[in-house]
Amino acid sequence: MLKKVISIILIIIAIYWSFSVLIPSSISTIDAPDNTFSTQRALIHLKEISKKPHYVGSPEHENVKNYLVKALENLGLETEIQEDYVLTDWGTITKPKNILARIKGSDNSKALMLLSHYDSKSHASYGASDAGSGVVTILEGLRAYLHEDKTPKNDIIILFSDAEELGLNGASLFVNKHPWAQDVGLVLNFEARGSGGSSVMLLETNGGNHNLISGFTEANPEYPVANSLAYSIYKELPNDTDLTRFREDGNIEGFNFAFIDDHFDYHTSLDNYKRLDRNTLEHQGSYLMPLLHYYADANLNNLKSDTDDVYFNVPLFKTVSYPFSWILPMLIIALLIFISLVYYGISKRVLNSMHIATAFLPGIAAIIINGLVGYFGWKILLVIYPQYAEILHGFSYNGYLYIWAFSLFSIAVCMWLYNKVFKPENTASLLVPPLFLWLVICAVVAFKLEGASFFIIPLYFGLLSLFVLVRQKHPNIILMTLLLFPAIMILVPFIKLFPVGLGLKMLVASTLLVSLIFSLCISVFGFSRFKNRWAYLLFIASFGFFIAAHMQSDFNDERPKPNSLVYYLDTDTNEAIWASYDNLLDPWTEAYLTKEPDTNNAITKAMFGSKYNTGFKHSKKANIKPIKRPYVDIQRDTIIGDNRFIKMFISPQRLVNRMDLYAESTNVFTSFNVNGLEIEKDATGFVFNQRDFNRLFEYYVVDDKFLELEFSVPKNQKTTLQFYDISFNLLNNELFRVPERPANMIPKPFVINDAVMVKKTITIE
Repeated sequence: MLKKVISIILIIIAIYWSFSVLIPSSISTIDAPDNTFSTQRALIHLKEISKKPHYVGSPEHENVKNYLVKALENLGLETEIQEDYVLTDWGTITKPKNILARIKGSDNSKALMLLSHYDSKSHASYGASDAGSGVVTILEGLRAYLHEDKTPKNDIIILFSDAEELGLNGASLFVNKHPWAQDVGLVLNFEARGSGGSSVMLLETNGGNHNLISGFTEANPEYPVANSLAYSIYKELPNDTDLTRFREDGNIEGFNFAFIDDHFDYHTSLDNYKRLDRNTLEHQGSYLMPLLHYYADANLNNLKSDTDDVYFNVPLFKTVSYPFSWILPMLIIALLIFISLVYYGISKRVLNSMHIATAFLPGIAAIIINGLVGYFGWKILLVIYPQYAEILHGFSYNGYLYIWAFSLFSIAVCMWLYNKVFKPENTASLLVPPLFLWLVICAVVAFKLEGASFFIIPLYFGLLSLFVLVRQKHPNIILMTLLLFPAIMILVPFIKLFPVGLGLKMLVASTLLVSLIFSLCISVFGFSRFKNRWAYLLFIASFGFFIAAHMQSDFNDERPKPNSLVYYLDTDTNEAIWASYDNLLDPWTEAYLTKEPDTNNAITKAMFGSKYNTGFKHSKKANIKPIKRPYVDIQRDTIIGDNRFIKMFISPQRLVNRMDLYAESTNVFTSFNVNGLEIEKDATGFVFNQRDFNRLFEYYVVDDKFLELEFSVPKNQKTTLQFYDISFNLLNNELFRVPERPANMIPKPFVINDAVMVKKTITIE
């Protein structure tokens, strides 16, 4: 009995250990040695640059730029500002202002780049995590590195890019137009997609990753969180970073370091100095310093590789890797071992074919039940708690409680089901079906998702457990528990990673993974006579977490409700409406939209570039306000050959932050120039031929507060343009006197919000 208690304690310790090694447990102090990274010193910079939202074009954006320039100059670096108009494939045009500095190395070799962006997401985010944390990590890391007063072998280029949030515009400008881009051999990019948790390393490479992984392992960061499965998934998601531009446009290798916990803070006003996890910032520093020292003197001309490695992190050994060429041999060896053990066990009458066949039932049932619970559970919760849908990124404030609740429920189901087929002598037989299932999984990933091929490591330890069970009728339960450690330490963190990184809709991944991990643990739990009791206790614990989640399902000052409000004026019809993206209105929005808003008109069907394809849900007729209408002047209209050449000047007569230009799908353009930026033609010879929702571009105002357009169209075409000018000043506009939100509400991110929008149609007959 004592050994069984110890085994449970060891499993709990292994689970705790698997998470504790992913992030530093304490932060470096203000009086840390001058040649080391100090989180407290980095926080001094962060407090300054995250005082206010500093989105592109805002006054605070310029203040942050000037602060960072001075901070670099205080380190003895000479800075420069790169600025020019750029259009990215996100459909955004703006004039980013990149901040650049360079430390000269001793050799004429490739340069190491340290990269992060300094703009915050418009219009409410303070940008403390995204990506102020990255900026101050680099500033503090540089200070510590320069204090050693040694000359690196490679040049070190610092880029604080601009307009990342708008469409990676600053990175695109650097890679495609700055001469230094040709010198860059490797990029270290620091990012965030939440406000806490461990920072995950993700590769950006057009070729094989072998040399990059080898260098990362040799640099030996203290708390590596890296696996080839995460990058395989990352490549399939629409979540580009600045480093994507380096890879796609410049064929330049790089590492991303990004943390994703507390995802509900992402791009909101909660992304502030106070809420950034200090241990997370320490984690970013723990990556930068060893990698900076290593790659400052490494050969950056030899990073390309034709081969890939499977890699993963595990306690004690940190980053473990092996080549893709091992995947198939390891799978074949595992299959042969499995067949041999099953044959040997049956021949020795330790394994019973009937027991093996019966043991398939609880495993399959657990996967089906837990899979259905995970898949439909979140959908049901959205029906019970429709307010969760207001958090567009899909991770509610009580999301961690739901991960606990669903995970414990899944373990309880497994305990209850396996108890149905339990006999004291059949533990070895119970383990055979799970190992067969894991063999199938490893075979599938070997051909379909090679980055996940490290799943075979837990399988090997499972086979070792089966070997012990076949050889010994009464194996040491402590030994069997220790053989579970690799499976627990490698796989358990993914139970949290999937729903945190991809939203609670991925709870199904957690419930399925719990089922699969538990199946390997049958080598220990199979000897327990009290699985039924454990099941009931776990069901109760799961129910407790559901109750706790329910108690935190509402919105309050600590968990504010994201909401939205827009005033929209159509100058074509001389009509105005209030509009909102919210599914559920609240007292603040109802003051304008009333309790009976409209849900079916032109504006509710419009799309304005939301990341989640979110349109306006409600609207209500509003009074016409004396808003100044945009000025349009057609300065030239000439027909030459088959084309009509037009020069047009559009100037909002008020301060705006953004201008959008749309054209009906039947309109085609043979050339287009925006404020001197010539738009490239596509393969068809046209411009803007492939456009979403008829949008030509979004223009974000920085210096030029107008649009000077020169474009050509077929001479007989009737060209119709819809122009929108947008300002983010609804709450401080004297024409509206909209009160500040209550403390239990925040501006909804990812959508146009707190905005005054004016539409004008321009027709060229």
